[in-house]
Amino acid sequence: MDNVQSLSHTKWECKYHLTWIPKYRRKELYGDLRKNLGEVFRELARRKECEILEGHLMSDHAHMLISIPPKYAVSQVVGFIKGKSAIHIAREFFGRRKSFTGQEFWARGYHVSTVGRNEEVIRKYIKEQEREDQRIDQLKLY
Repeated sequence: MDNVQSLSHTKWECKYHLTWIPKYRRKELYGDLRKNLGEVFRELARRKECEILEGHLMSDHAHMLISIPPKYAVSQVVGFIKGKSAIHIAREFFGRRKSFTGQEFWARGYHVSTVGRNEEVIRKYIKEQEREDQRIDQLKLY
């Protein structure tokens, strides 16, 4: 019960493992974009009173362990983070100034699962995902 947070009339512990991809699963999450996007995600989560506990950007998808207060729907938070980050990417990295151009970066869907009492397992999975993908790619070469 040490991870329990509270609102004015609620005690809660709601953690989710989220994954989503860029449109057409393009491998665009490299270099400066990859370095910058983590802080963008954290700031957007703070705006919705959420906290990103763990995260990792792969070349073709994003992983996140996030704590979301029960007053927000998961879909509402994910939509907000994906939408605002796409606008940020369009403005900062593609040189576009109009807000609506950001809609083209992320694919429409996402994957979500509740964490429950397996938080350490999920954290380990997110941290080691890139290493595991590289290992599997290496096996495919032989």
